[in-house]
Amino acid sequence: MLVTGTDTGVGKTVVTAAVTAAAQAAGLRVAVVKPGQTGTATGEPSDVDSVTRLAAPLTGRTLASFPDPLAPLTAARVAELEPLGFDPVVDAVREEADKHDLVLVEGAGGLLVPMGLRPSGEAWTVADLAVALGAPAVVVARAGLGTLNHTALTLEALERRAVPAGVVIGAWPAEPELVHWANLGELVPKLLGALPTGAGAMDPGVFRRSAPGWLTPALYGVLDDWRAWAEEI
Repeated sequence: MLVTGTDTGVGKTVVTAAVTAAAQAAGLRVAVVKPGQTGTATGEPSDVDSVTRLAAPLTGRTLASFPDPLAPLTAARVAELEPLGFDPVVDAVREEADKHDLVLVEGAGGLLVPMGLRPSGEAWTVADLAVALGAPAVVVARAGLGTLNHTALTLEALERRAVPAGVVIGAWPAEPELVHWANLGELVPKLLGALPTGAGAMDPGVFRRSAPGWLTPALYGVLDDWRAWAEEI
């Protein structure tokens, strides 16, 4: 399963952790693969480190790291490092799929961010990876103004590639306003979950116990009635 987003900073890593926690609570063996980690020079924990802290997947792998906080292909060029090859990433994910019940592959930025190069020299994206793996996608979206257009564009790009996809709101505000409720109503037909703002800062034990309640059964959760969820909120 590919975890992508409408943009950078929308909550892909925390959503990846939540799906990991819910799937493992359901008894699945989960691997998390990050093909390209950028921004390592900042000293911040990697995305796989963050997922491991929150959800403790059976396996966590980062295939390549680059110092600058840029798109992976650009970061490789700036650092004069070998860019991510497409076939090695596909092979690495399939290797983990042979040993686990679920492999979550977290992208970088949005769906069409250039990740690396094919042998032909052509750039490849997370969308290309989803097609090659025959994997569905989770699109992590914002809750606020502007998200409907970004989400629709991302879903349309996936639909054109015949990649099944659903949406998770990466950070539902503690005090939602009219725009948030209006967006929720529009997204519900494709909505697979909604995480509360600040979920990534929770105690790991609380996070793991809470995660199934943020996600629908399609993502191994127990949330099955958005109206009841909204009334509770």
